[in-house]
Amino acid sequence: MTGEAPVRSRDTHYIARVGMIAAVYAAATLVTVMFLGSLAWGPIQFRVSEALCVLALFTPAAVPGLTLGCAIANIANIALSGTGMLGMLDVVFGSLATFVGASFTWKLRRRPAIALMGPVLANALIVPAYLPLLLQGIGFYTIPFTSISLDGTYPLMYLFGLVTTGLGEAVIMYLLGYPLARSLAKTPLIKRELAQTGTNR
Repeated sequence: MTGEAPVRSRDTHYIARVGMIAAVYAAATLVTVMFLGSLAWGPIQFRVSEALCVLALFTPAAVPGLTLGCAIANIANIALSGTGMLGMLDVVFGSLATFVGASFTWKLRRRPAIALMGPVLANALIVPAYLPLLLQGIGFYTIPFTSISLDGTYPLMYLFGLVTTGLGEAVIMYLLGYPLARSLAKTPLIKRELAQTGTNR
């Protein structure tokens, strides 16, 4: 019986971390959507909340936490953006991209500069595959700040999204996320987490 209590305590703490990360990511994403509009979910994306993906450098709880937070935010965005059931593409495949990227980051956590490429590659490859279907469904695939329409040309839309989504994610992960990770690594809370997970800096 004495061995069960520590196990239950660890499980409770893990679930709590998952829930906290999910809540913070979802809230940050919705704030980003409200302030940046289509720049948070359109053909050119700068989803500032993606900087929180660096949490996967410090704890395995970030993988399900970020994935759940992404799903929650994308479900809420269905109402905000008016995408209807087409928005479920973002819920399913956007969350998949977050899961793949966070998993990559956790597995390569001892090499942060490389690990942060996980979200960049996952989003660049997965998001443009379904985004044209979603945006065409609501009659929107004009390049922001221009009158250039890419409607009806899926290969071009995918290539455009591959470049712009990848670049947008890279800007967020390396200009915002990497400094955030370095700052977090110095905090007592993260130091304790690193000690528990056996991750050295």
